[in-house]
Amino acid sequence: METILLDDNEADLIRAAELITKGGVVGIPTETVYGLGADASNPVAVKRIFEAKGRPADNPLIVHLADFSEAKKYTSSIPELAYRIAEKFCPGPLTIVLPKNGSIPMITSGGLDTVGIRIPSHRVMHRIIELSGCPIAAPSANTSGLPSPTSASHVMDDMAGKIEAVVDGGQSEFGVESTVISVENESSVRILRPGCVTREMLLEVCGDVIIDHAILHELEAGQTAASPGMKYKHYSPKADVVMVEGNISSFTEYVKNYMESGVYSLIYDCDADYFPYRYMTYGSNSSEQAHWLFRRLRELDETGAKKVFVRAPSSDGVGLAVYNRLIRAAGFEVIRL
Repeated sequence: METILLDDNEADLIRAAELITKGGVVGIPTETVYGLGADASNPVAVKRIFEAKGRPADNPLIVHLADFSEAKKYTSSIPELAYRIAEKFCPGPLTIVLPKNGSIPMITSGGLDTVGIRIPSHRVMHRIIELSGCPIAAPSANTSGLPSPTSASHVMDDMAGKIEAVVDGGQSEFGVESTVISVENESSVRILRPGCVTREMLLEVCGDVIIDHAILHELEAGQTAASPGMKYKHYSPKADVVMVEGNISSFTEYVKNYMESGVYSLIYDCDADYFPYRYMTYGSNSSEQAHWLFRRLRELDETGAKKVFVRAPSSDGVGLAVYNRLIRAAGFEVIRL
C-alpha cells in the first residue's frame, strides 16, 4: 500500500483518526518515541501491528487512553496506589500494568490477563485518541528489534508500504519508551521497564520501588514477559553493539585494538576532545543520552558501521533507561574495564 505522510494540523489528525476507526494502522508521535497506532479493541487491526513490525505474538502492547479515568472501561480492578501514581504522573511517559477485562483482546495483551495503560502527554497522540474514540494500542513504530523511531522519517524508513499513514509531529521529546510499572501491594510498585519516570520520582508517591531483575538481565527460560522490552533483543541497529564500562582513558585504550574499517564508537559529548578514533556523541548527561540514543544508532547504520563500541551510561535515574536499552541492543555483551 501507499503510506501517506500527514502533518500535525487538525484536518490531518481527523484523517488519521478516521483511518484508525476503520481498522487502519498509523504511525503517531508521542513524547517518548513514535508509536504504531491501531484500535486496541479490534483484534484484526491489532494483528496488522504485529505483522507490520514482525513482532512476536507474546510481546504485549500498551493501550493509550485520553484520561486515566477511562482505564476502568478496560480493566477489572484498579488499586488505590495506581490512582495516586496516575494523579502525579499522567499524562506522561508512564505505563501502569493492571488486570484487564474482556474489552481488550488477548492479541493486544500478548496472551496475558493484564494490560499496560498509558496516558500520553503529546498533543498529537492525545488528540487522535480523542478524535477516534478508541483505545489505541501503540508499540514503537519500528521493525521489531531495530532502534525505536524518534522522528517521522524513521517511521517511514521502516514502515513505508506496510501501514496507511504516518503523522509528522517532529522529534520526540524524551527519546526512550515509557516507564512500565506494576503494583505490588498497597504501598510498593515494580519497575518492569525503566524510562524517564525514575525510581526516585516514584518514591515520592510509593513506599518502595522494586527494580525488576529482567531490566539488566535476560529472562530465564520459560519466564513470561510482563512488559514490552523484557523478553527479546531490542533497540539494536544492524551494526554489532558492544557496551563498554570504564572511564574515557580505559575506553580509548580498549577500542584502539579494533580500529578496522566499519568500527565506530558512541561516546559522551565531553569525551570528544580526548578520543582520536571514529565516533559519534550521544549527550552529556542521562536525559540527553535518552533523547539522542536511538537517533544515533540509526545514524550509525546509515554510515555503514559494522561494529559500535558504546561508552556505557550511568545506571542512575534516567540513566537506567539508557543502560537498559543499550544492554539489550548489545545482546547483554558488556565489557567491564
